[in-house]
Amino acid sequence: MSYKTILITGGTGSFGKAVIHRLLKAEVDEIRVFSRDEKKQDDLRKELDNPKVKYFIGDVRDLNSIKNSIDGVDYVFHAAALKQVPSCEFFPMEAFKTNVLGTENVLEAAALCDVKKVVCLSTDKAVYPINAMGCSKAMMEKVAIAKSRTAKRMVITVTRYGNVMASRGSVIPLFIHQIRNNKPVTITDPRMTRFMMTLEDAVELVLHAFKFGEQGEILVQKSPAGTIKNIALALLEIFNCDPNRINIIGARHAEKLHEVLIGQEEMLHAIDIGEYYCIKPDVRDLNYTKYSDAGNLDINSKKAFCSQTAEQLDLLRMRELILKCGVL
Repeated sequence: MSYKTILITGGTGSFGKAVIHRLLKAEVDEIRVFSRDEKKQDDLRKELDNPKVKYFIGDVRDLNSIKNSIDGVDYVFHAAALKQVPSCEFFPMEAFKTNVLGTENVLEAAALCDVKKVVCLSTDKAVYPINAMGCSKAMMEKVAIAKSRTAKRMVITVTRYGNVMASRGSVIPLFIHQIRNNKPVTITDPRMTRFMMTLEDAVELVLHAFKFGEQGEILVQKSPAGTIKNIALALLEIFNCDPNRINIIGARHAEKLHEVLIGQEEMLHAIDIGEYYCIKPDVRDLNYTKYSDAGNLDINSKKAFCSQTAEQLDLLRMRELILKCGVL
């Protein structure tokens, strides 16, 4: 299969770098890295040293800069986003500009330039959101699905996943830094659970959506979950440290105790496709008689896909998964 020319927004991030390495092993003609950080681009350019990878400085908030980079592109992986919960909470309009308006710009530019398919990356925090980051990602999904209803020649699909282990800003690098500097490991709440997936899992999900995702679908991996306490204990065990080196500090701004990857209402439209769930789009139009004449009596028959009730990683499996990430 020839991938032709692919653009990755936010291409210098953890996901971007991982998917570039995968794509370079395939029949790809050109990979375009679009981001606003010239230093990260320069670092990546030196690291890869590959003429197939081209670099474009720009910002998804600027429609013209996206148009310039997307002309001639066949496929887009839209990974650019503000992802940190506390910073988005203090600067919600910045999250809105990047995550919502930026997505609108990417999709508009892609449609104008006859892109064949766009895969947008989302997060479990978009489900029942309680913080600005989650709200902006939920709106990002709504923008993508709305665009998919009217897209003529372009397919738009969304992937949604939980914590990518050892990615930028995630808790594992923080814990490793604390352990190596002989500091207490600070956990928010030992009961807190999160979906866990490796960077390789995230890439596989996006490539699955790229190959098989259809118009307006949301693809979700059946990720296992684990407690924050078990992440800390597994790392302390890996480094042969005292398991009592844990300091409980309480939840940060707008953090949930548990996350949800698929809401109860969405499970009505979710199809089990093996390793993944596929949430089918709501294709009803604005003819409101459909809403008043026919509803769904089964809305309470499904349960949400929640990190509290998902398959739980014990300490041994958590340790194995951390070691698999290759961050030590």
